[in-house]
Amino acid sequence: MSEDDGGAGATTTTAETTAVMGKRKHKVIIVGAGMAGLSSANHLAKNGCTDFLILEGRNRVGGRIVSIDMGSQKIELGANWIHGVLGNPMFELAMQHGLISIINIPKPHKVVAATEDGKQVPFQILQEIYEAYVCFLRRCEEYFLCQYLPPPDIHSVGEHINLEVELYLNNVECQKEKHLRKLIFDCLLKRETCITGCHSMDEIDLLELGSYTELQGGNIVLPSGYSSILKPLCDNLPKENILVSCPVRRIHWKRKAALRGGASAAMGTSATDTILEEDEDDGNESDDSDRTVTEAPTCGDEEAQGATGADEQKQTEAARIIKNSTANVVVECENGSVYEADHVICTLPLGVLKEHGETLFVPALPQYKIESIDSLLFGTVDKIFLEYDRPFLNATISEIMLLWEHEDKADGDGTVEQEEPDEQWLKENWYKKIYSFSKVSDTLLLGWISGREAEYMETLPYELVAERCTDILRQFLKDPFVPKPKRCVCTSWRKQPFSCGSYTAIAVGASQDDIDNIAQPLYSSPHQSKPSVMFAGEHTHANFYSTVHGAYLSGRTAAQILLTPDSPQEIVMESDSSDLSSWIQGIALD
Repeated sequence: MSEDDGGAGATTTTAETTAVMGKRKHKVIIVGAGMAGLSSANHLAKNGCTDFLILEGRNRVGGRIVSIDMGSQKIELGANWIHGVLGNPMFELAMQHGLISIINIPKPHKVVAATEDGKQVPFQILQEIYEAYVCFLRRCEEYFLCQYLPPPDIHSVGEHINLEVELYLNNVECQKEKHLRKLIFDCLLKRETCITGCHSMDEIDLLELGSYTELQGGNIVLPSGYSSILKPLCDNLPKENILVSCPVRRIHWKRKAALRGGASAAMGTSATDTILEEDEDDGNESDDSDRTVTEAPTCGDEEAQGATGADEQKQTEAARIIKNSTANVVVECENGSVYEADHVICTLPLGVLKEHGETLFVPALPQYKIESIDSLLFGTVDKIFLEYDRPFLNATISEIMLLWEHEDKADGDGTVEQEEPDEQWLKENWYKKIYSFSKVSDTLLLGWISGREAEYMETLPYELVAERCTDILRQFLKDPFVPKPKRCVCTSWRKQPFSCGSYTAIAVGASQDDIDNIAQPLYSSPHQSKPSVMFAGEHTHANFYSTVHGAYLSGRTAAQILLTPDSPQEIVMESDSSDLSSWIQGIALD
């Protein structure tokens, strides 16, 4: 099941339809119809600006928010929870449109932890280790919040927590008890990789962990699924303003000075030199290395030869439009269509920028941006859904934690070495990264997996994943009669060309500055009052990276910059109750 098979959530226009309708010039072009793109478009529309066009590569809107029907219910392949209530615009939007149930009857929640030989851990031990782990994690966050200096040679969250675990376990005399507690800590660290979006917590910078701001109120699940929040956002937008199945190939952004020879001469710059920067690309290159994300695999040789003539004709026409355009920005699409705009809001995920950022922009992005894109982490987190004909798990149990023994690639003290796992090792051990199975309903289980093991799982057929999960459940539940699922669905966020991963984390050596660098807008000339290209998405919010509300707020901020009237005064961002952080930042202390 592809993440692109979910419902679109809105009436949209395809590239083919628009080719017929054909309006080429717009005030604003928004690249990407995920939460950041939809937020930008909504903010523009609500403020009377409808001269915008959203270009989306997928055949649907929503980006990393997507659901499918499984049995009698919808399952979320992407975003799952509204993270926090206080100051969360997603919570307010959901409340406003009646998507949150006020009467919330809590389901019984009982977590059990089992070892590979099927023995269940006493609950008090599980609780003891969980409380200690939370304490260790909070201490890691304090380095950012309190500007402490870490111990020597400790640079990552994983290293720090393992040090704390080692000191903690030194107080346990019985080797068997010590080993059991170590397995629980290992399981919780695997869980943390899924929350954070990485392969190992050894990848996450210790000094930056606390930069993520957690909103109060816990995680909220929408009864109708997270994807139900897309409809109210799309209802405000004219359907002809959203163009799906239209991947962007290039964004030509440094144009204005190039085509106004007189102005260029007056500013002491050479128009010819600037035009040459554009002319280096004649639109007829055959090398595929510079192509941005495409929906389907490339066609076979015969089809490719048949399409060559038409493609060349389209590219020649595109090159002509690009060369003659007087617009600030020209956006060139994979299907050969070209759009012109005063401004572009680029909401492509960090994973796509990592894969294609160096060739997507003409001229290339400034070096500081490329370096920051490289520095940040964009990990893979996948879900495994298992649907059954009948319930088989004890009705009171909501989750079973899997306490795997240490992998073969462990060193003398039992900790796993963080060298790159090879293909053979992944083949034999990938499933040991699944840290638990939780109940979505009586007949639907959900497993989580992260990192390189998740990427390996994406290459496997669903049947093989289902078989392996059945073996795991039989082993840990000590029950050879656990049924095989009637259906298995796995996500493949790394393999998806329009995401290339799941969400952003701050890697060792990176910082909030890298997020700010990516968010910095691009100006075509120093005399512009408004930027030519702005960036939005969860990877551009320094406090709420990795979240939907971070994407939403970044999209709204980009739109607000364009809406703010030109004046020599400082730009004042709009501030409302739904963005508590910017409201607090706006308070001036005398």
